[in-house]
Amino acid sequence: MLKGKNIVLGVTGGIASYKACEIISSLKKEGANVYVIMTKNATEFITPLTLMTLSKNKVVVDMFEMPDNYEVEHISLAKKGDLFLIAPATANIIGKVANGIADDMLSTTIMATKSKVVFAPAMNDAMYENKIVQDNIRKLKDYGYYFIDPTEGMLACNTKGIGRLEEPKVIVEEIKTLMEVGTL
Repeated sequence: MLKGKNIVLGVTGGIASYKACEIISSLKKEGANVYVIMTKNATEFITPLTLMTLSKNKVVVDMFEMPDNYEVEHISLAKKGDLFLIAPATANIIGKVANGIADDMLSTTIMATKSKVVFAPAMNDAMYENKIVQDNIRKLKDYGYYFIDPTEGMLACNTKGIGRLEEPKVIVEEIKTLMEVGTL
């Protein structure tokens, strides 16, 4: 059960970002508090207003936006989360974190957290199978980051292959299971 747990959801700029809506709704139904950080690219696919309405919390996009009250926002969000879920996780965010790059609100907050971080990748099959992306995934797994693997199927680019974001209900069930057994 996720009742009372604080989940920070990172939404990155891929076509699968619309599935964040279902992830948020499912997490909320399980009793979780959901805080959303979007990359600027994600806002090209879905609006912060949509995710704020579903999460019932402010959505953070701009690292330099004036906060409602004084706090170093990336640090307060980093401390607040019992778990960080990055869904969809693009090759870009995976590469940034794997190589210590913290140049936006999401990557900076991930670097500042001591909580467990779960990546749910979604991208074109050629990108997902790229040796650099696979090396970055292995590197992050070695550091203790957790991955919910993408599935195979029809991709937005009209090809069939691995890279589809796992279904939101499966992602939420996996998080529940991992938190219940103490893996996360």
